[in-house]
Amino acid sequence: MNASFAARLDEYRSRLQQNLDRWLPPASHYPARLHEAMRYACEGGKRLRPLLVYAAGEVLQLPPRKLDAAACAVELIHVYSLVHDDLPAMDDDDLRRGRPTTHKAYDEATAILVGDGLQTLAFQLLAADRDSGLTAAQRLAMVEILAEAAGSRGMVGGQAVDLAAEGQSLTLAELEALHIHKTGAMILACLRLACATDDTLSAESRAALAHYGKCIGLAFQIQDDVLDIEGNAASLGKTAGKDEAHLKSTYPSVMGLPAAKARAAELFADAAASLALFNDAAEPLLWLARHIEARQS
Repeated sequence: MNASFAARLDEYRSRLQQNLDRWLPPASHYPARLHEAMRYACEGGKRLRPLLVYAAGEVLQLPPRKLDAAACAVELIHVYSLVHDDLPAMDDDDLRRGRPTTHKAYDEATAILVGDGLQTLAFQLLAADRDSGLTAAQRLAMVEILAEAAGSRGMVGGQAVDLAAEGQSLTLAELEALHIHKTGAMILACLRLACATDDTLSAESRAALAHYGKCIGLAFQIQDDVLDIEGNAASLGKTAGKDEAHLKSTYPSVMGLPAAKARAAELFADAAASLALFNDAAEPLLWLARHIEARQS
């Protein structure tokens, strides 16, 4: 474990929480029940996507204040996607982050509105943030990056294909295309958002960080498929075995479990290799890749 970045994980998580507390409407504010539910949905989690934003910022030697809005925005989009993904019309799950899903803790209509509220708040804070020192053009670029990654050409589109593919046998190419959109687009956006804060960054550096993001995004999804088979609800914080229950094509079902694990390892190695041009400065993202590769939940 790299002491330098590992030692700052709690600092970054605390920083993220402080900013979420600042930007999320207080639970007491009208309409109180909706705002309470929005805060409920945002509690817990690994905070992987915000950590990717901050780690990329370290590689690029950016002050964290330039990344706070982006880190919060990606977490808000991620949480909204989980709330909607758990709904009966989607994956129909009762457990998320080790406790009842939002529609179980409240109700379905409230959960839908929670997702709507979190999604729109993500774009509001990117547009309205004045503490970062970023230019209006940089903040507009970040809004565009996040909207593309979260929309029909990214996460939402991937979710639509995932739902339509239930009960079907996908080819490896079809499965990879699905997850490049559903999971990979938002993880890639974390790297692109950090890049958007630095107008002097070379095209070569942008391409290297983008390749890292693409590899990590796909490897992360393969891991999820493996953990859905090998994990349990206590360690995952969500229902295990969902993919099989919903008759979904997964990397283990298409490639076999050993081949899926080997493919994930190959992608993690490719992600690390893509950062060679940053030399020692790449360590935060290298550490995070190792941390993700070793995860069990």
